[in-house]
Amino acid sequence: MHDIRILRDDPESFAKGLARRGLANTGDITAEIVTLDKDLRALLTRLQEAQARRNEASKLIGRAKAQKNEAEAQSLMAEVAGLKDEIQAGEERQRVLEAAVRDRLAQLPNIPVAEVPDGADENANVEVAARHWGNPSGNNAAKEHFEIGEALGMMDFERAAKVSGSRFVYLKGQLARLERALGNFMLDLHTGRFGYTEVNPPLMVREDTLFGTGQMPKFEPDLFWPIAGELFPSDQFLNEIEDAPATVFEERFREQKKQRYGLISTAEISLTNFVREEILDEAQLPMRMTAWTPCFRAEAGAAGRDTRGMIRMHQFSKVELVSIATPEQSDAEHERMTDCAQEILKTLDLPHRVMMLSTGDMGFTAKKTYDIEVWLPGQNRYREISSCSNCGDFQARRMNTRYRAAGEKSTRFVHTLNGSGLAVGRTLVAILENYQEADGSVRVPDALLPYMGGVKKIEKAG
Repeated sequence: MHDIRILRDDPESFAKGLARRGLANTGDITAEIVTLDKDLRALLTRLQEAQARRNEASKLIGRAKAQKNEAEAQSLMAEVAGLKDEIQAGEERQRVLEAAVRDRLAQLPNIPVAEVPDGADENANVEVAARHWGNPSGNNAAKEHFEIGEALGMMDFERAAKVSGSRFVYLKGQLARLERALGNFMLDLHTGRFGYTEVNPPLMVREDTLFGTGQMPKFEPDLFWPIAGELFPSDQFLNEIEDAPATVFEERFREQKKQRYGLISTAEISLTNFVREEILDEAQLPMRMTAWTPCFRAEAGAAGRDTRGMIRMHQFSKVELVSIATPEQSDAEHERMTDCAQEILKTLDLPHRVMMLSTGDMGFTAKKTYDIEVWLPGQNRYREISSCSNCGDFQARRMNTRYRAAGEKSTRFVHTLNGSGLAVGRTLVAILENYQEADGSVRVPDALLPYMGGVKKIEKAG
């Protein structure tokens, strides 16, 4: 959410910032919000004046009655009644204007910082050369992860499709253990070496929680909405209960319609909202949290993309990193968070690079984002395995999260940051492809040996 004062003070710069995100007619968008804001402030002034006159007239009524001036009293009473109607109508108009300003601001993405490269999509992303690590292998015989996993008999998409549909998978045996090992390894590193606090957060959250981190309303189609033990994408959920009979069971549906609950698409949602509607002490910042959770995404815009394998799933696990910081800390915290995510790949000896995302490829809430891309020899290219973003005060305004410096009465909005540290399933994919052997087996990285019970190589059973 944006500070309306920025639009009031410098609408042209704000419009240019939105234009960098690829929005059209940004001048018109900005002008509309500024006009609504002016109308709202003018209305508030009129309401204050009307309320002041109403209070004054109410006092004069008593004086007129005391002076037996009934005509004056009746005139004042009529004026008070008219002012009451005027104020009621004005307050209703106030609610409409406030909602209009809030809703239009809620639809606008964060403004990128100056150093973010301009561009329409990922083709304009720029590699951060200083963060490049490792030498990609050029093995033409390398297999993709799903070929390796299926040949091992430990990765089953066909059975998962019968149970849940496409974009789900069964992992079995040592591959299931490898995924568990990865999650534990990542958490141990982030908590033990990097000082993040491990959190086991809720997986189901309210709509206003999703609004706080920017998933609502823009990305509603990408979310799953659980109800009565089943999963309904939002439109189906609403249509399903609209004309249902007024039974006790249906009343529960209607209550959920008023305040729906969604499955998290990332633990960023639960972790960042941990401090929603709070005023923190500056001494608490930066606050660093990590969680290993399942994530659920409808992938509404991903038709035809990565249809085979584990790259793009409806359900996957991820270790998330979240920081709550002061504005002065957030830039350094962003670099630190990216370092922490990279260290996982370095310790696993997985070649990777870091890209600064362009204005057209950056997420809705971010003002600057680094993507970490791991090398996949089976695909002969780099693929995203982590995004680390600095959101500035954009999410904090939506959550109303502030902090107070020692000895000060005033408060400021915090800055929020989030990153994958890492996507566990994609890390498993990277290990399968980078550690594959010619005989179809997969070596276990040295860093994971303590988590694998002595298993050094994953081989087909029997």
